[in-house]
Amino acid sequence: MGEPNNTRDEEFQAFIVGAWPRLVRTAYLLAGEQYAAEDLVQSAAEKACAAWSKVRRADDPYAYVRRILVNQHARRWRRRPPELLVDAVPDAAGPEDGFARSDQRVALLAALATLPPRQREAVVLRHWEDLSDSQTAVAMGCSVGAVRSHAAKGIARLRQLAELVELKDTARIGGAA
Repeated sequence: MGEPNNTRDEEFQAFIVGAWPRLVRTAYLLAGEQYAAEDLVQSAAEKACAAWSKVRRADDPYAYVRRILVNQHARRWRRRPPELLVDAVPDAAGPEDGFARSDQRVALLAALATLPPRQREAVVLRHWEDLSDSQTAVAMGCSVGAVRSHAAKGIARLRQLAELVELKDTARIGGAA
């Protein structure tokens, strides 16, 4: 007849507890705010729970839920205009990660928040999540060519931002000393 609900619920709960930090980090990079990231992950978790039997049979359940997350984010961008509200990123790596609290990271996140939604998704998934072009295409629901185009335009735009150019020059000077 099917599996008992308790087993199904426990399995989903174990998955979501394990995936939550990575999902929140990705959502934060996409949404730019902690509360929006948590809300986005909660929405994705609700959809994943409703389709858990399908999600758990996927080759990579995390990728399946990440795709739900990206789709949820895309829907929200279509409904309301973007806001630039990036002050800091949640420290998922722990206190030993000195870069997590650096000025460079804050500047990079603020610059990332200025990108249009699809460029931001492509840059985050390709370069922060370190997905391949094809994995990013699956997560974004578009072609590999579209991923390459969005990522290239996003990176080009980031390279033109004065704050990041200053950081690059400062790092070069600091590294040479």
